[in-house]
Amino acid sequence: MSKYRILSLDGGGIRGLITAVLLDRLREAVPGWMDKIDLVAGTSTGGIIAMGLAKGATPNDVRDLYYKNGHQIFDKSWLNNLKDIGGLAGAEYDNVHLRQELIAFFGTTKLKELHRKVLVASFDLDNQDPDPTKRSWKPKFFHNFEGEGSDGDCQVVDVALYTSAAPTYFPSVDTYIDGGVAANNPSLAALTQTQDSRIILNPRPKLEEVVLLSLGTGRSLARIEGKNLDWGLGQWARPIINILMDSVVGVADYQCRQLMGDCYARLNPTFPPEVHFGLDDVAHMDAMLKFAAAVNIDDTVSWLKQTWQ
Repeated sequence: MSKYRILSLDGGGIRGLITAVLLDRLREAVPGWMDKIDLVAGTSTGGIIAMGLAKGATPNDVRDLYYKNGHQIFDKSWLNNLKDIGGLAGAEYDNVHLRQELIAFFGTTKLKELHRKVLVASFDLDNQDPDPTKRSWKPKFFHNFEGEGSDGDCQVVDVALYTSAAPTYFPSVDTYIDGGVAANNPSLAALTQTQDSRIILNPRPKLEEVVLLSLGTGRSLARIEGKNLDWGLGQWARPIINILMDSVVGVADYQCRQLMGDCYARLNPTFPPEVHFGLDDVAHMDAMLKFAAAVNIDDTVSWLKQTWQ
């Protein structure tokens, strides 16, 4: 049976370091498996990594991008802090440094110039439809498949900024915010993309011919204690973002497991109870690298050898 192979990468900010290390370890354990990827999907940091891999970068290239530039990307200057009243009236960070590093990494590459097919999740706050009965916000999945709705002419740098504009962390870009609000785990979106008759895909794989590896950026044992919480906007503002992003991750995982069975695998290691790595936790990048290097990947390696090859 022919196979159509998808790699899906979650969002998670600077925790993309963990994804990069896991990918490199899997590459060493199962030589050649990454060369067979037909579609790489990603959200937020996963979207940046996906487009990097599709351009020909190695997992180590991505690791270096994050590790060397993380402090500049998540730089909370006193001037910006003063302007946004400590985050109450503006995003925690501007995207000036992020844009600069993306330009240095991707240049002027367009989606259609990438070496692999990609699907990158974002969310459009205003589709600017001239028909007022259709003007609204909606999820947006950028892709470089030929056919109806192709985004091949979009600059990779722009799409990278769109997918990673996490609310409260970064400002929106051209009406777009982080795709994590809709599909922080883009696995199911990637699967359904292969079944879309509007795109050109020859041959189009049957559902049972698709194999999919989904990688997360690590899972915190987060919780909110207390029953019958009588909270308002002030208390819910920051935690609700993490709740929503974690919930959509779990929903996509459940749906793919139900639809694909053994043709689907997910690697998303759980942090120890006392550990929580935030999206902008650049102070603990070394700890993230150490954690990722110690994750047990045996089951994923076995799955790749048995199912992917």
